[in-house]
Amino acid sequence: MSITAAIHRTLFKDKDGGGGALSSIIKQRFLSFLIWQSLQSTLMLFLSKTLVLSPFTKYPFSPIFLSLLYFLCFHFSLFVFSVSLFFVSSPHPLRFASPLEISLSFIRLIFVSGGEQSLLRTRVRVSLTFVLFVCLCAVAGAVSAISVCWGCDAYYDVDSGSIRVGVLGFRGFVIGLIYGLHYVYKQRWVFRFPIIQRPPFFSYKMGLPLSIRRALRFSAVSFALSGILSFFLPNEYKSQGSVGKFIAEQIVFYLGSFVVILCWELSHHLHQVLHTKRFVFAPSKGSAAAETNPSEPLLATIEESTPNSLLQYLAYLDLCMVCENNVDSWRRAAFFEETGETYRRVIAACLRPLEHFTQKLAEGLECSSADKSMQLSDQLTSPTERLAVLKLYVSFFDAQLCAWCARVVASLTSRSRKEDKFGVAQLSGSNADVVSTLLSSLLAVEALMGKKTNVQSTHLMGPAGIKWATVNTGRRESTAGAMGKIRGSPLYAKAYSMADILKTSIYCIASAFHNEMLSSGKAGLLEKEWIIGSKPLYGTQELLLHKLRLFLDHQAT
Repeated sequence: MSITAAIHRTLFKDKDGGGGALSSIIKQRFLSFLIWQSLQSTLMLFLSKTLVLSPFTKYPFSPIFLSLLYFLCFHFSLFVFSVSLFFVSSPHPLRFASPLEISLSFIRLIFVSGGEQSLLRTRVRVSLTFVLFVCLCAVAGAVSAISVCWGCDAYYDVDSGSIRVGVLGFRGFVIGLIYGLHYVYKQRWVFRFPIIQRPPFFSYKMGLPLSIRRALRFSAVSFALSGILSFFLPNEYKSQGSVGKFIAEQIVFYLGSFVVILCWELSHHLHQVLHTKRFVFAPSKGSAAAETNPSEPLLATIEESTPNSLLQYLAYLDLCMVCENNVDSWRRAAFFEETGETYRRVIAACLRPLEHFTQKLAEGLECSSADKSMQLSDQLTSPTERLAVLKLYVSFFDAQLCAWCARVVASLTSRSRKEDKFGVAQLSGSNADVVSTLLSSLLAVEALMGKKTNVQSTHLMGPAGIKWATVNTGRRESTAGAMGKIRGSPLYAKAYSMADILKTSIYCIASAFHNEMLSSGKAGLLEKEWIIGSKPLYGTQELLLHKLRLFLDHQAT
């Protein structure tokens, strides 16, 4: 019992992010993934033995004992791959330690303690997890290749009367190693939440063509690399037969490697579909809990679950769909309850990730100007500039979560104009916090992209006809010549996407309250009603007000 509990804690630690009934959500999805993965793998193995490899096999399923043995080995290798896939997956990118940092961490562990050392240990743990995943992929590749290609006459040694397992295992090991390295390097372990939530069957069906194409390309590359490396094996592991037998060996192994990689690709796709599916954090409609406080399960999950865990991501996804869609309008109506406590909790829970994102982005911009920090070339010799680039990349790790939060606060704020019967949005003062946070985040992202943000005095005319002074961000902005270098950076695509989401969110609010904002602007109350009185996270109050006026004039580009 203790061993089972230890395995459960190891597998589901930091995955569910909660306890009790909440932890069962991730566990049930993982168990469903294992069941469906075994079914599709069994089908693939049966089709490969009966249709694909049958021309090269006289007796594909005999003797029964060995067939059952290789069948179990094949499923065990896929089980190991599936467990490692679940263990390494994360809803957001993770920082990992370099080999030098891993070596130094064991020395520093003895002499240093504190928050920074704890952070380093986390990065070392992530790195070791990736190394373990690659090793398990290599072992699973060796076992799977032997299991699939077993029984083929091309790998049957007439002299010894046995299957040449060594060369199959070596080439399968190489394929698994290459696949694991590619999987980690391309960050395919990060969950990609679909823009449109479909039933799992249709989501799985739509990804089948892509999985097949990836399996074809990867099996071709891995087949060539493993074939080259196999030439360096000792002579007893090499083919001693005729040219025809050698060609048959290559055909059989390519078909077998394609089956193995296709099973892995389908498992990866199934894993993504099942774990990124929306979960409804709400009691059944018509129940007592739905009548009293239907928002409590959702808010409790967001506030009490482990930060940045998969469970918290699923809760934010459910919140975003409730706020934007009209399917669960009764749940959205519960946010505007009379006391206003629920609305404040929702807004606070969504503004925290945006504020954290803006602060980290501002720290990266403080270390270096936008034009230099975006040049990811050999010119970055200064440790300060490298640290600035690293901070900028890390700030976008939670881009998916920040996008959901921006859409939630924008949707709730705009819908409060018609759905807020008690006026809790206006009385709580959340409108100014929402608009100011979105504007600050947008200014920080635009500064990263190299856009100049200067306040034009013609737009800052007070009620007495007094022109306010010209204000800038106080940081060096990139010139037009640097824009070409910025656009070539991988970070630019993330910044452009986030800027587009923030602009859409602000336009959503400005369109809903357009007449009210224009009236407040004429009366000189726009800043008082829609901009916070304290210092913004990025920029100044005048800069935020100028940016808001651009949105009202539909000139924000």
